Amino acid sequence: MDEVYEELRPLMFSIAYRMLGSATEAEDIVQEAFLRFHKETSGGTEVEAPKAYLSAVTTRLSIDHLRSARVRRERYVGTWLPEPILTEEEDDVALHAETADSLSMGFLVLLESLTPVERAVFLLREVFDYGFDEIARIVGKTEENCRQISRARKEELARRFFAAAMDGDLDGLLQMLAADAVAYADGGGLAPASRRPVHGGKKVANLLLGAARIGRKLGVVGMREVEINGEPGCVFEDGEGHAIAVVALNIADDQVQTIHAVANPEKLQHLERPTR
Repeated sequence: MDEVYEELRPLMFSIAYRMLGSATEAEDIVQEAFLRFHKETSGGTEVEAPKAYLSAVTTRLSIDHLRSARVRRERYVGTWLPEPILTEEEDDVALHAETADSLSMGFLVLLESLTPVERAVFLLREVFDYGFDEIARIVGKTEENCRQISRARKEELARRFFAAAMDGDLDGLLQMLAADAVAYADGGGLAPASRRPVHGGKKVANLLLGAARIGRKLGVVGMREVEINGEPGCVFEDGEGHAIAVVALNIADDQVQTIHAVANPEKLQHLERPTR
């Protein structure tokens, strides 16, 4: 029991804290999860996969807690922000360095727009890399439902991202871009495009705003949301339905990490639609 606690407590706390945005409540959830694990094993039942068992209990307890906490937050005076934690080297949440981006205040506030189950699916898949089969068992949904929830969240972020770019909303773009975001563009010498990758959220945001202005000069009047090579994206079109540029977004931890834009007209001919 002690070995399991030492090994898995940091992960369980990481899940609970991101679900709840409260270190105090996350501690209570984790303690309850391990208490149930102890009762299960002390009664003679062998738990073959402690991580799977504890992940399921921690997530379900968090979902139940969120459903009751939502009422309290709706009555909250002023702006709600998550309980701050100090992410120093030995902290439980800092032990999972690969999930560090998902600890930011902005990320946790964005999660508030999701239902408890949507939040669980998104976190387990996109932050903790659980398989859809295991997520489905944890939240009581089918695998396809869980895939749709994960996909829908990315599509919604992509929709807001492209709208911010077209509207010239620099602050909106910066909120959705990862600090180390990278943009790649392919113009093939036949269309305006940066010939080198652009690194950094602020530089990428300014690049996008400049590209939007150029696009309007080139006749872009509409955008069509699509899936591009398995990623959320958009086709920018002129008034006759001709594709001017295609942009795909790589999204992780609820932020845009990488942008791939193709403006080379020779690579867009197969996307032509009949004149409207």
